[in-house]
Amino acid sequence: GDKQLEPLKYSKVAVEASVSRSKAEGCILGTTSLLYHCLGKGESTAFVLRDVGVLLIEGRRAHMRFYPDFLEKMTGEKLTGKTRQERATFKVLQQLDMVVSREVSIASLAFTSRVVVFP
Repeated sequence: GDKQLEPLKYSKVAVEASVSRSKAEGCILGTTSLLYHCLGKGESTAFVLRDVGVLLIEGRRAHMRFYPDFLEKMTGEKLTGKTRQERATFKVLQQLDMVVSREVSIASLAFTSRVVVFP
């Protein structure tokens, strides 16, 4: 489509991460370069999104798995206090293999034996 790309504001990222602008830019460019290289070679990659979950990319397939506490935050309540429909939705997500514990090894989520993990 006609979506406009906006340049990444390295200064803002640097302030949020409490690092210099050049360090923030170097880290971002290094990460995107490594991701580009891994995807180009068809290597399995996993992005650990700190408070959200894990995005696993294998070949042409991408799969997102969410942390239970992230799903709880989305509705603003603990699972025990949810309505029947919200608990049912959470169960469906678990059955669809879309929920993952923070303690699970990232490598165990992949079909292949080697995964490049981006923290």
